Formats: sequence, C-alpha cells, structure tokens
Amino acid sequence: MKILGLSGRLLVCLELLCAIILAACSNADSVTDDSFETKSFGTMDFVRFAGKNKIVTLGSDDEKAKANVKPTMDVALDYEFYLGKNEVTCGDFKFVLKDFADYKGLVDCEVDAFPVVNVSYFDAALFANEMSKKLGYDTAYTYTGATFDEEGCTGLANLKFDPTVEAFRLPTEAEWTYAASIGWNTENAWTSHNTKNSLHEVCTLPESSVGLCDMVGNAMEWVNDWLGSFRDTLVTNYVGTVDGGSLGERVLKGGSYRQEPLAISLVNRGDVYTTTSASRTNYVGFRLAFGRIPDATWFDGTEQHAKTYSFASLVMANAVRSLTKTYKTKFAFRDDITGNLSYIDYSVVGYLVHEIEDTLQVYHPDISPDGMRVAFCTGLEGVSGKSTVYVRDLDDSGTGLVKLDVESAAIPRWRVLENGDTVVVYVSDAGNNKDAGSFAEKSTWQVKFSGGKFGEPRKLFDGAYHGGISDDGKLAVTGARLLRARVANAGSDVFTDAGDTVWYNGEQACNASLSKDGSNRTAFLDFASATGRKFVGEDYDVHERLLVVDSTGKLVKSVAAPSGYTFDHTEWAIGHTSTTPNLLVATLVNSMGVHEKIALIDLASGKVTEILKGEEIWHPSVWVKSTSVIDEDAGLSPDSAGVYFVDQGSATAAGLRTPMELIWKHRDTADLVVLGSSRSQAGIIPGQITNAFAINLSNVPNSLFISDYLLENYILLHVKKVKYLVLSLDIDRWFKVYDNDYDNFFYKEYRNYPGYVYDEDHDYWSDGYPDGLFEMTERAPEADDKQYMPSRGYVDAECVDWAEPTTDYDINWYSQNEALLNGNMQRLLTMIENSAEKGVTVIGIIFPQNPKYRDTESFGRYGLRHVEAENAIKVLEDLQEQFPNFILMDEHRMGKHDYGSDMAFNMDHLCTKGASRLTARLDSLLGTLR
Repeated sequence: MKILGLSGRLLVCLELLCAIILAACSNADSVTDDSFETKSFGTMDFVRFAGKNKIVTLGSDDEKAKANVKPTMDVALDYEFYLGKNEVTCGDFKFVLKDFADYKGLVDCEVDAFPVVNVSYFDAALFANEMSKKLGYDTAYTYTGATFDEEGCTGLANLKFDPTVEAFRLPTEAEWTYAASIGWNTENAWTSHNTKNSLHEVCTLPESSVGLCDMVGNAMEWVNDWLGSFRDTLVTNYVGTVDGGSLGERVLKGGSYRQEPLAISLVNRGDVYTTTSASRTNYVGFRLAFGRIPDATWFDGTEQHAKTYSFASLVMANAVRSLTKTYKTKFAFRDDITGNLSYIDYSVVGYLVHEIEDTLQVYHPDISPDGMRVAFCTGLEGVSGKSTVYVRDLDDSGTGLVKLDVESAAIPRWRVLENGDTVVVYVSDAGNNKDAGSFAEKSTWQVKFSGGKFGEPRKLFDGAYHGGISDDGKLAVTGARLLRARVANAGSDVFTDAGDTVWYNGEQACNASLSKDGSNRTAFLDFASATGRKFVGEDYDVHERLLVVDSTGKLVKSVAAPSGYTFDHTEWAIGHTSTTPNLLVATLVNSMGVHEKIALIDLASGKVTEILKGEEIWHPSVWVKSTSVIDEDAGLSPDSAGVYFVDQGSATAAGLRTPMELIWKHRDTADLVVLGSSRSQAGIIPGQITNAFAINLSNVPNSLFISDYLLENYILLHVKKVKYLVLSLDIDRWFKVYDNDYDNFFYKEYRNYPGYVYDEDHDYWSDGYPDGLFEMTERAPEADDKQYMPSRGYVDAECVDWAEPTTDYDINWYSQNEALLNGNMQRLLTMIENSAEKGVTVIGIIFPQNPKYRDTESFGRYGLRHVEAENAIKVLEDLQEQFPNFILMDEHRMGKHDYGSDMAFNMDHLCTKGASRLTARLDSLLGTLR
C-alpha cells in the first residue's frame, strides 16, 4: 500500500511508465482482457472484472465542471475484482443483518426488491462486513465501537479500511467508474424505465453491456473513497485520500430517480448536500464489491485545487441599488475552493472581491447589523460534529478575529434585542434534524457581542433552531431535512412556553431562513416534494423552487430558479427591511453542480438578478445599510446625494471630488470658473484674482469632454453669477476621445459613484438647487484633494526648474489620426457656443512649457509637430473673430515666452512663482473686460 503526498508524483510516473506504454494502444473504454462473467455469492450476483491493464479516467477538464472533479486523472487497475450486478436491495439488507442486534426493528421494506436507501456509509460498511462473515471471509472494515439512532448506524469509532483483505466492501470510485463507463447512457436508461419521484425494483432498467444494472438511475450509490482532489497524472490502484478533509466528506456516484438525465454524469462525485459518512437520505443506496486491492495507492489529502479563476461582478452598482435601494450593500460568502471568507462592497468603485486568507474553514458567514463585522463557523448545516464560531472585522486588515470559547457552536446569526444589545444566536450542533430524539438533545443559545468581545452565553431552548428567531422571540425555525418550527403557545414567550412542530407535511426541506421584517415568513428549499408540486401546480426538480411559508407554516409563495440552474443557500437580506422586505440572496447551481453565481431574489416580482460569478460560491450573506434610504419626498438620500467619491475610487474620481464640493459651496458667489488639467490646476491662483471671485475646478486626468460635462450639467445650471470661463487649452493632449473611460470619466465610469447618478436621475436639479446638497457633499467620503478646498482648487507646486523637454507620447499622433484633434476642437466650439447663450466669456489659455521644446521636433510634452501646433493655434486665433465671447491667451508662444526656469515645476507645469505671473496677467485681462 502506498500513501502519496505531493512529492509522490514523480514516483508514480516512474512506477507507471510500463503501464502507460501498455495503455497507449487502447482507450479508456477498451477492456480486451475482461471476461465479465457472472458469479453468485450467496443469493447475490456479481460481475467479474478479471483483466489487468484496465485504464479509467476520473474527473473532467471541462471549465464549467465542479472544482472537485478537476483535473482529469488516469487510474490503472491491475487486479481482479467483482462488482454487484445490482444495488443491494432492502430484502438483502434485512436478511444479512437479521442477526445484528442493533438493526432489529430498524429495517422496514416497502418492497423487498427495491434498493435499500436512507443508509449511511457506516450502514453499508457494516453490511459488507456481515456479508463477508456469513460467507466465511475476513472483514475489510475494522472499528472499536458503533453508535445507532432510530434510522441506523451514525458512527463507527476508529473505522479503518484494509484493501489487502479479500472480502466484501464498497467499490472504489475508480472501480465504480470503470464499470459504469462501459456502455454509459443516461438518456436511454433513464427514459425507458425511471419513474420520476419513486424507486423501482432493481434491474428493471436495461442492463449495461457488462451485465450491470442501475448504474445510471434508481438510487445514487456510496463508494469507498473519501472525497479528495485529483492530480493530473497516472495512478495505479487508486483508493482515494486518507481522509475527507475538515468535514470528512465521502464520494457518491451515479444518479437517482429524482434527477433528470442531464443532471446525471459519470464524473459527478456527490449530492446536493455535503456528504459525510453519517449522511443518509431516501435516494442513496449502495452496491458491493469483492476482492483485495494489491499495492493500493492513497493520496495524503494535501493536494489543493489550483486557483485559476477570478470572481466577476455581473451587474453595475445601479442594478444592486435598484433592488436594495442603496449603494451601501455588501455580500459576504465562502470561497469553497479555498475555504476562505470573501466579500464585495458595492459602495466601493470597481466591485472587487476581497478574499481574507486564513487557515480557518469559513461556513455560513453572517454580516453584523452595522455591516462592519461578520460571524461565521467551522461547521456545516446538516453535518453533525464539533464547530467553532468566530467574529472578525469585515475588511482586509486581517484583524479583529474573536473566538467564542464554548464546546461547540454552529450557524451564527446576529440579532438586536429590544434593549439594544447586539447578540449572536447559535446552535450546539447543526446536524440532520430528522430524528426527534437527537434533535431535542441539541440546543439553541445566544451570546452578547460588544466592544469586540463575547459575553456570557445563555441557553435559549432545546433543539437546534439555526434558521432564525423572530424579533418578538415567539417563533424559531430550522431546516436540515425537516422544516421544524418552535412556536410560542398563545400568550406565552417562546423561551418559556413553546412547542416543536414539523411544517411542510414532514417532507424534506433545507436552507430555512426566517425573514427579518417582522412578517415571520420562512424561506426554504425542498426536494420537489408532493406538497411543493401541488402548491406550484407543476413538476420541478430538486431545489428548483424557492418556497415561502407564513408564520403558521402555510405555503404562500414560490419563485422558480433561472433556466439551467437550481437554488442553494437561500437567505433573507440583512438590514433595512422596511424597504427590502421581499429580498433574498441565494447561490445558483448549474447543471454540473457548480455553485456558479450569487443572485438576489425579489419575492414580490419573482425576478432573479445575477450579481456575482465565481467557481464555487457558498453561503452568501447580503447586508443593506439600515439607515441608508430616506423617503426622498421628505429630503435627500444620504446614501447618494453628494457621494462623488467612494473608498478605493479611481484617481479621476478623486480628482473631481473637490471640484464638485466647490461648485455647491460657491454656486451663489463665484463669477469665474477654471476648467482644465493639472497645468491650470497649478497655474491659476483663485485667491490672487481681484476682478472676480474665482474657483479652480481643474482635475487630473482631464480632457475637454470632462470639462464640457461639468460646464453643461453643473456650472451653467447652478453657478448663478458666472461670467468668465477659463479653459486650459492643452492642444498637445488633444488626442483624447469621448468614448473611453480613461479619457472621459463621464462616458461610463461616473456611474460607479452614487452622487453623479443621483444628480443624473434628478435631471441635475434643473428645477432648482436642493437644500442641503452642499452639506451632504461636505460630509460624504473624501479624497486626498480635499486639502485644496481652502485654496479653492489651486494646487501649489514647488519651484524647481524646467525639466528636460522629453516627450511622453508619439509626436506623430496627429498625422496618424487627424480626427483626434478635430474632435477636441469641435468640443471646444460646443463649449464656446453654450457659454455664449448664457452670456459667459471663455478665456482659453495655452500654458507655457519648457522653451527648449522649440529645439526639438515636438511642440510640447505630448507631441504635435511644430507646424501642426502652429496650424491649430491659428484656428484658435481665428475663433476670436467668429465668437466675440472667446479670447485666446497664448502664454507658450511656441516656446518664446518669458517664464524663466525659476518659475517652473517641471517641463510643462508652472510653480507658485510662475502661477503668480500668469494669474496676474489673467486678472489684468479681466480688468479690461469689466
């Protein structure tokens, strides 16, 4: 037997070189030396796979496939084994275990010839051992103790599997897949005999070409392997990994009567639920294998799935806001590939997903009421066992991690009590709740969280009600196989006088979540049960419908998943429920079982909006800022009004943050406005102008298209006294275009910032300035340029020298595309014309650059050949004749200016001294105009 870690790959390749050469002459479906003869062991028939050099491919390289089936891995089976012709029947199970005392009274067969289902891996292992003993063989499984409940075996202490023993056992995944791949056909087998929503007798489906039955349908089947990652290599006699990871996950193969043909795949390795050794459900059974496995190869479980994917937001912030009524919306979720907590904040431009790397496995994150923290646990709904609850800050700092120091805690949910205390509600165990006795042994607790610390935990009641507790404390719900509710008796408090009841007619349910708007509705998912199908009025598949019951358990609503998807991990939105009472979040699972997307569900309309895409996204929590939305009939929305910048916003947005505040602050006083680039930003000092009250709205990076947008939608509409518009005419940078976010912030990028969208939605307040907008802008998130408010937008630059006259752009850009400069010239004409209609004089300034540019081929820092620049300036000079409201100030004069080296910051910017000279000349011009 070999246990291989990551370092074992080379060894595997060397050992299997001969096997590769032999296999090269045949494909995975070729089995030239197998006889497929049938042999009876007792009353059960088995098919013999006798040949050596059997090669089977596990997994898939399909980019849309689940992560746990990638990459493909070839397995060589160089031994003989037998596989049960059909699934173990209920009659077989009852007969073989009839003398096993712990199973007396537990096995109830509706039809003996049906496959036995609702069995755990432990049940299957015990059956295999008993079969071996009855036929005189040694046993493949050893253990030191067994635990049972009313359904069967729930645990085998110190369970070990010995592949070297010739005995009955579960087949390995490789054996099962090899046998099933010969003649695999889901469509023919399923449509011929499967009856939707019911089992049937074994071997009523057409036999495969090797004599096996029901590999495709009837019941899904346990195999022997722990769930682990594949490797892109060839492995001999592979038997899985040495353990199933932090949750102890097992592999299931095949399809069941519940599934459509397209959902059944040879490569799939699991169920809708996470599958552990103790899992059981009414569509999972098993078949036996027989024989020893020589020189078995195990993987050590250290293989990690390579992270070759990225998350992608599928919507703009506006789409999120249309559903949540606020940009202040956050999503937190588990990245199931890494196990890490990830989050996205839609009030931050770019909608980047942030992953908090940690060694902790993160399940069921729940964002705190203030949106600043997240609680999570290390255990999973439906999986019994120890779990720990943590709270951490919801940011990239990696700080603020706090552990709840109790024996076990799972599925945390934040709750705010009537006295204002913030608490975390949790359960002692999140396992299957089907058995009433074991469910009652679990309990629900709450603990105060304040000042970054947990308080003293308090037990609320028996039973693990992890689906939520109502605000009034009179209803608690849970769903991990059954939809259970703890309902207060009339006139009583749920904590002291309540009874447990089972809703949904006792049919299978999961992902229960109690609403947070006071309506006490419960959302959940089901397994296409009869009750759900009757309510919906049509058939549907597992998890294909979101269902909602009212506070009494009566079905009131259903929403269908988008075509090609099913739902999982459904939760109500957290936060401002008065404006989002019908909003839920869920993951969307594709036909290959991949939790591919996060979606918001509008219960009122039934609309499902896809928000985020990834490879395996689990357990989303959505938070909506509770104070963010105000009735706009009564005033402005603080969530949007004046929010022209957000955390981690772009440089362009940062450069426009102060100009926007200057507009609103001086809308009634300014009569001169400067628009332009960093040249005018560092070249015009508003405080030194005596013939006008000036504000400098220059921004970086700038283009005429940005300046025109500000002029049309803000300055001409709201700066009431404006008489003069000063424009920086950076003709060497007139290669910029309108339809590009880098050149023109107001092409598309501006929609990432709530303030601009809010203004646009209100027609830029053309009906009049709304009271309070300046104050809200002043209080909105700031950028670094806020320091320039006192100077009214002027940025002083240190006096250094004219730097060397280098060119930072292709000087031939005009000759390559004349339309670029012409497009900018046309935009200037538009600005001049619009200003003329408002009686505004436009003063265009060509700012001085290093005079040594006249000794180069370039007009300035960004090109234009001298003759091209001269022609452009001639056009600008002629505009003065055409437009009486336009004046040209050419301070560069083709390099023949009087701005000395002591007046420069670098090759194309003035310093404070140079700015004083240029401002004085501008002020003198204004004096003549007055």
